[in-house]
Amino acid sequence: MARIVSLGSALQDIYLIDHDDLVPTEIGEAAIFGKVLVGSKVDIDRISYEVGGGGVNSAITFARHGHEVVFMGNISHDSAGAAIVRTLSDEGVDDSYISFLERKTTGTSVILLDSKSGERTILTCRGASEQFGNFSENDLDLVQPDWLYVTTLRGDIDTLARFFKKAHEVGAKVMFNPGVKELEQASELTKLLKYIDVLNVNKSEAAMLVPGKTLVELVYHLQNYVETVIITDGAMGGIAKSGEEVYRFGIYEDRKVKDATGAGDAFGSGFLAHLAAGRSFKNSLVFASANSTAVVSQLGANKGILTGREKLHPMPIQKL
Repeated sequence: MARIVSLGSALQDIYLIDHDDLVPTEIGEAAIFGKVLVGSKVDIDRISYEVGGGGVNSAITFARHGHEVVFMGNISHDSAGAAIVRTLSDEGVDDSYISFLERKTTGTSVILLDSKSGERTILTCRGASEQFGNFSENDLDLVQPDWLYVTTLRGDIDTLARFFKKAHEVGAKVMFNPGVKELEQASELTKLLKYIDVLNVNKSEAAMLVPGKTLVELVYHLQNYVETVIITDGAMGGIAKSGEEVYRFGIYEDRKVKDATGAGDAFGSGFLAHLAAGRSFKNSLVFASANSTAVVSQLGANKGILTGREKLHPMPIQKL
């Protein structure tokens, strides 16, 4: 097994769940939770307190797979931060590199979830997870990881550059799943792609970095910068290319979505968890899809995360 550093956000997720008052109402191409009126008092069915955030969700995937995992992220000395530390400890994740920020609250999301459709709206206060510049890349000298896995750092290109460069100095590979804040700085982000070994984006995100309309065009253009590229396309599956190996894949199972929160984290971290355990590129894609499917089938961003020991059935995947 490998030693993996997961660098990213840590949040408490508070679910407000109801079966009728949060029903989405379509307005043109958009939708709103149409039965919640300004000034009204709405009774909901239940509340659920979970933990999440891209860095935490990914760390849990790696730990359940049996890897040695270090989480780096910011929280605060409050009840939400305590819940995150407790969860990471229970999962066997090394939390000694967590930074506690003063005068900040731990990041929190309030998720309005329609239990019938699985549709949700997320209200997020990033709090301590709004910044990452306080972390030192020199900690990688101490950890000596095999992989550095990074989710969005809220557009902090300087910190990304420091960690990506240091990772390669210490012989670690890098997998990156950027967010909107990084992709909005496409020209700066493109300069960092040479330090990335595996890039995971969706179709619209890929189109922000390189020209192309089809998945094939996008993946070939991105591979001019990164050796291994994975582009997802929702229910259409996705495409992945590593060297000369190219796969077009569908979804693992057509299950009813109970909660889509954490689906992207489960896919990306699931891929690396399997790959870092010595599995093939193809099998890692299958596990990534299965992990994502398992997560959206349960409430919360990480309850459904798999261990890698499950027996998986075949899924639509074709070598191009």
